Amino acid sequence: MIDLITLDNQKNLIDGVVLHQLKINRDQSGILSEVLKTNWNDIFGITSYPFAQCYYSVTPSGGIRDKDLWHVHPTKQEDRFVIIRGEAIVAIYDSRKDSKTCGRLNLFQMGQENGDNNQFLLLIPKNTLHGFAVVSKNDVVLLNFPTSLYDVNEEGRISHKEASAKFSDGSIFSWERVLEEFK
Repeated sequence: MIDLITLDNQKNLIDGVVLHQLKINRDQSGILSEVLKTNWNDIFGITSYPFAQCYYSVTPSGGIRDKDLWHVHPTKQEDRFVIIRGEAIVAIYDSRKDSKTCGRLNLFQMGQENGDNNQFLLLIPKNTLHGFAVVSKNDVVLLNFPTSLYDVNEEGRISHKEASAKFSDGSIFSWERVLEEFK
């Protein structure tokens, strides 16, 4: 079994990762939730960059972004993920040699299936390896509020094999294993 991090279980977080709980407001007219505010000090604190842009992606059920590659922003960009539809597992691996959590893998269960009280924005620190896989029957709609405008020099990829990230049981990370646990 793989170890998942949620709002209720934030053991062994990678240095610089932040989970900010979202408040879901429901009534007869529907749902409203604020997903990013400049007065959230854990997201817009001293070390975080200001708002630069927002985009969304839609990934189909069973889909994996960059299946055999980690995504990395090497120098300045932090990502801020919110999943507003569906459910995904977001993986972050800390390969930063100067980090006190170097070598640590975190897996985050995000999305609607977590219920209204367990929705969160996930801050992904710069120079950490990351990716996500859809584990719901529905497509995933992911919002990202990166901390800098698109820059081709901030769009790195590293193979899973080269990174050698491992699950807590010592086995090599693979999206196939993650998806198998959610069948």
